[in-house]
Amino acid sequence: MDEKELKTMIENILSDVAAGKSPETNGASTTTASNTNSSPISNNSNVSGEVLDDITKIDLRKQFLVPNPEDREGYLKMKSFTPARLGLWRSGVRYKTESVLRFRADHAAAQDAVFDDVDPQLPKDMGFLETQTSCKTKDEFLTRPDHGRKFTDEVAAKVKSSVPSNPKIQVVVGDGLSSTAIEANIKEIIPALQQGLKVYGLGFDTKDVIFVKYARVGIEDQIGELTGADLVCMFVGERPGLVTAKSMSAYIAYKPTMGMPEANRTVVSNIHDGGMPAVEAGAYIAELLDKMLKAKKSGIDFKAVQNGTDANA
Repeated sequence: MDEKELKTMIENILSDVAAGKSPETNGASTTTASNTNSSPISNNSNVSGEVLDDITKIDLRKQFLVPNPEDREGYLKMKSFTPARLGLWRSGVRYKTESVLRFRADHAAAQDAVFDDVDPQLPKDMGFLETQTSCKTKDEFLTRPDHGRKFTDEVAAKVKSSVPSNPKIQVVVGDGLSSTAIEANIKEIIPALQQGLKVYGLGFDTKDVIFVKYARVGIEDQIGELTGADLVCMFVGERPGLVTAKSMSAYIAYKPTMGMPEANRTVVSNIHDGGMPAVEAGAYIAELLDKMLKAKKSGIDFKAVQNGTDANA
C-alpha cells in the first residue's frame, strides 16, 4: 500500500467514525463493553460534526488495547513507568488504526518542533537580548551544525556591548532542535531560576538573558569568552522524539572557551511536563549553579568533587 492509498484509507475510516459507523464492520451495528483504557477515538469520542477529539491528548501510559490479557494490572503497572508504546495490539499483522494515527500525529509534532521557529514575540515579551548565529536559514542550521556554534563579528560585538562584563552567571536561551520545547518551558523556568538563586545571594536580570536563534549548544562557549562569565547556563530545545517534542535541557559550563572538551559541561535534561517540570528544574539548577561557583568546576571535574574523588578539591 502506497502513501496515497494509506491516506485515502485513513480518511475513509475517519469519515465512518464521524458518522457513527464502526470501521471494523463497515457500518454494521455492534455492541461492545466499555473499555476505560481505550482511545477516545474508538469508544468515547465527542464528535461535533466531523471534528474528533485530539488524539495526541491520549495518555500513552494508560492506553491499553490488548484484548483478554492474562495480567491486566501488571501490564498497566509496567506501562505507568514509561510512555513507550506498549500494549498496542494489532489487526492481523498491522497495528490498529488509532495506533497508526497517533504515531503519525507524534511524528508530525516532532517535525514541527524542528522546522518551526520560536514565536518571535516570545523573546520580546521576556525582554531577552535577541541574537542569531551565523546561520542565515533553518536549512543551513540543520545541515551545518558548526555554523550554529558561532556568531558573526557584528553579532559578537552586539553581545559584548549589550550585557554586563564578567557576570557570575550568564543565562542563554537557544532554540536548538525544538522550538516547541522553548515555548513550552521558558516562561516558567526563568522566574523559577531567579527565585531559586535569591536563596544563595545570586541572580541575573532578564534583560541580560541572551536569546540565540539557530543555536547549537557550542554557542555558549563563544558567549563565555565574550562576556567573561564564571558560569554560562544555556537552555536549549532538544531533538524531539515520538514521546514528546517539548523536552528542553540546560547545559552549564564553568568559564567555557571555544574548543573546550564536551566533558566540561554539566547537563540537566528531560525538562518538560512529563519529565522534570520547569519550575522544579529551575530550583534544582539554582542549587547546582551555587555549588559549581563554589567548586569552580563543571562537567566531570565537578562530578568528581561531588563524589569526593577530586585530588585538587
